[in-house]
Amino acid sequence: MKILFFSDIHGDLKALDALMRTEADHYICAGDLSNFSRNLDGCGEVLQQRAGRVHVIPGNHETEDQVVRLCERFGLHHFHGQAFPIAQYQVAGMGYSSPTPFDTPGEYSEDELARRLAVFNGIKPMIAVIHCPPMRTALDKMRNFRHGGSTAVREFLEREQPEFFFCGHIHEAAGTAERLGSTKAMNVGKQGFLLDLNPDLVKIQFPGDASGGNV
Repeated sequence: MKILFFSDIHGDLKALDALMRTEADHYICAGDLSNFSRNLDGCGEVLQQRAGRVHVIPGNHETEDQVVRLCERFGLHHFHGQAFPIAQYQVAGMGYSSPTPFDTPGEYSEDELARRLAVFNGIKPMIAVIHCPPMRTALDKMRNFRHGGSTAVREFLEREQPEFFFCGHIHEAAGTAERLGSTKAMNVGKQGFLLDLNPDLVKIQFPGDASGGNV
């Protein structure tokens, strides 16, 4: 079972097409297909190549309603605030971000984000897909040593310890991976990450692993 995770396409249809040409059983977008909601239909036309196997949450550049309409039009699945099964896992999705300086359409306060994430409490085994990364990790590190993640997301991960966590949002951190307790976590960015659930395959090494981690 292979799952391709990606995020922060921001209207780059060439990059999105390359992802859709990658063979996988499921394709999961962790938000920000667009820039301020522009040309979502263009993204939908590319995603439609894998219609039925594509799952989408909104980033901070699109609203939940816009993603729902996109999915209805192009035969995709939205899962913002919802969980669905893949193999033995429940894949839990939460779009939007914590507040930004840019007044983007998809933002929650930290309190609201914490409240919404609580619907996933107790789900095990879980793959968590959240647009916004956890605060003060490798996954949210920006230039000049600043961090742009969410305290609510970090608290959720520390408490619930999903087996895998995938996010986007902070472009400078795309491709970075970190262990957060027992959680294997990654900021996937628009280059994406192919998770193979075959336990014999070693994909990337996480800090604290002596000889690599299964992801």
